[in-house]
Order: sequence, then structure tokens, then C-alpha cells
Amino acid sequence: MNENPPSATPPPVRRPGGRSARVRAAVHQAVTDLIAERGYGTFAVAEVAVRAGVADSSIYRRWGSLEALLMDVVVSRLTEQSPMPDTGSLAGDLRAFAAKAAEDVTGPDGLALLRTVVTALATGPDGASARDRFLSVRSEQLKSMLERARSRGEDAPDVLEVLDGVLAPLYVRVLFGVLPLTPDYLDSLVDRVLAHRPG
Repeated sequence: MNENPPSATPPPVRRPGGRSARVRAAVHQAVTDLIAERGYGTFAVAEVAVRAGVADSSIYRRWGSLEALLMDVVVSRLTEQSPMPDTGSLAGDLRAFAAKAAEDVTGPDGLALLRTVVTALATGPDGASARDRFLSVRSEQLKSMLERARSRGEDAPDVLEVLDGVLAPLYVRVLFGVLPLTPDYLDSLVDRVLAHRPG
């Protein structure tokens, strides 16, 4: 009698991340490089696959389309890689947040990523889905930072005030080439958001 039938063999333990995380990182880097070099709409999935060292079928299976992949990259860059600061004060947090947001959009590929967002928003469901995901992730991040400030007894603005008062001006200035985003300018955005709040 076989005391160890195949059905009794435990499944292999899957480590968090692993190959899937490596593939995502490689594909994201390939897309980021291509956007920086050529801009939006000038390359295909096959070129991304070659640069990332993966099969193009793997990209289609995971993302479905080039547009969905592009927006996943943009959302990741502008949210996942920009965690909320925790300086101990609302003003400090907002200033650090503004500085990091400015760094993200003025880096080597920042403008290209922003232009990708604007262009891809017109692509239909993929663009709309990415927009909703970006706003949802960023709003949740800001909400946690602002709730932390309230727990310290500070009178914090709401999420929309920060989006309107800090992120929107930064993005518009970068898209229209109104640079540089100086520390004084960034501080002025935060000051305006906090101006109507006591203490």
C-alpha cells in the first residue's frame, strides 16, 4: 500500500512577491524607460516585452492591453512609490508631501508620465479606470495622513482641499512648463491650504 499518495503531497509554499513581483517590476521599468525616451503612443507591447525579458503573451494575460499597462505604471509611480510622510505635524506632513509630489513630476520621466495620464484618459474604460484608481489610492493615503493629524488635535483640511490646493497646481505647472517648482512656491501652496484653519 502506498502510504504517500500524490494527493497527500502538500502544495509548494508560495513566497510573497517572487517571480510575479519581479516580472511586474521589470515590465514597469521597461515602460518607464520607453515613455521617457519616446513619449506616449510610440511603442508596442512587443517592445516592452523585449526590454523586460518576458513574453508578450504574459503582458497581455496580466494587463490585457497596452493602455491598461501604461496606466498601471503611472498609478504605481504616483501613488505606490510615494508613501505619506509622518513628520509629527500637519504642516510638516503637507510640506513633505508637496516636495515629494514635485520631485515625482519633475524627475527625468515625470512630465512624460503626466502626459501619458492626460492622453490615456481619452482611451475609454482603461483610462477612466486608471483615473478612478489613482484618485482612490491617493485619497486613501491622504485621508490616513489627515486623520493622523486630527488624532493629534490638529484641525486638518479634507482630502479634496489638498488635491485642489497642492496636487492640482503642481500638475498644471509641470504640464504647461511653468517651472521651477521652488521650495517657496511649494510652501505657499501648503500655507494657502492651511490659512483658514486655526493654529
